[in-house]
Amino acid sequence: MTTSTTPASEGATEPAEADLAAFADLVRAFVAREITPHHSDWERDGIVPRALWQKAGQAGLLGLGLPAAYGGGGASFRFNAILDTELYRAGATGPGFTVHNDVCGPYFSDLATPEQLRRWVPGLTSGELIAAIAMTEPGAGSDLRGIRTTATRVDGGWRVNGTKTFISNGIHADLVITVARTDIDGTAGLTLLVIERGMTGFSRGRNLEKVGMHAQDTAELVFDNVEVPDSNVLGQPGGGMHYLTANLAQERLTIAVQAVAAMDGALTNTLDYVRTRTAFGQPIGHFQHNAFLLAELTTSVKAAQVFVDWGLTLHTSGQLSADTAAMIKLHTTETQQHVIDRCLQLHGGYGYTTEYRVGRAWADARVQTIYGGTSEMMKLIISRSLGLR
Repeated sequence: MTTSTTPASEGATEPAEADLAAFADLVRAFVAREITPHHSDWERDGIVPRALWQKAGQAGLLGLGLPAAYGGGGASFRFNAILDTELYRAGATGPGFTVHNDVCGPYFSDLATPEQLRRWVPGLTSGELIAAIAMTEPGAGSDLRGIRTTATRVDGGWRVNGTKTFISNGIHADLVITVARTDIDGTAGLTLLVIERGMTGFSRGRNLEKVGMHAQDTAELVFDNVEVPDSNVLGQPGGGMHYLTANLAQERLTIAVQAVAAMDGALTNTLDYVRTRTAFGQPIGHFQHNAFLLAELTTSVKAAQVFVDWGLTLHTSGQLSADTAAMIKLHTTETQQHVIDRCLQLHGGYGYTTEYRVGRAWADARVQTIYGGTSEMMKLIISRSLGLR
């Protein structure tokens, strides 16, 4: 099995449990103070304010895995997982910290030159700079070979043309890791270029209206003859497919962490609801069907958590393979759909309103089996590892 590239922050000594617990306390306090009271307003606005990013930077929640020598956190991925867990358990799907830290972070840590690290890491850690990655296009999703955005060689750099869509953090992003097709010495390949806010020809389309995750800005991006200097290329020109494949395992593990946290939060809320909601003279949680269902859902959540914990152990030691990451994402996100759907059912008509968190969690969850690679793609990866494709 092929293992994922190990970021600089991984493979080191595991952090002390006391440090992880203290960080979890910090994150919970931040979410309770800075996010939960405002999230409904942000869902109506379709975006979180940039000021939240700066507050997160001040609290030490950004740039967690970026090199400490350049101003980053230099932390184990365990800390990223704690941040993701506390956000999604609280239903805080608006702040795109996961994309910034977990998805974009490794590209900067593993591929950026010392000059690029000096230029970008301080801002990525403080929240002054927000990162996004632009892979998906109107005609290319899971199949990266379908990418049509091009980067043509010009004197001192590249000229980029194309359109991207479904880009998380797309409205706020200051640095967009853009996947473009290049032709170098007659060999076609993918190259990663960092396109910066304010570059001529770079524009943003609409903030997309989605079924769920209403507070997270998700945009269309347009590149019209954008001149990108060589100093903004990440890694080697033409090496993009290798870099993308290497980092997808962490992205899929992140989605799995979110899935478990979200269903755990929904289940906790549902248990509270069935203990207080009465019908026919007793709490609805006392009916045998509901009690047995909740026993099954609780077991499913606990089992998914064990699967994720195993994945975290593999990943932080540099041993998480692409097929194992696919299994973890497939199982946890499909389980998330079932668990939260049943939690909504137990709320009855109230579950179908946005006044109750379970309804919002149900809508937010639907994308989990789609982005980061669809469930169908996960099954393809797994079946190939079994020698069946």
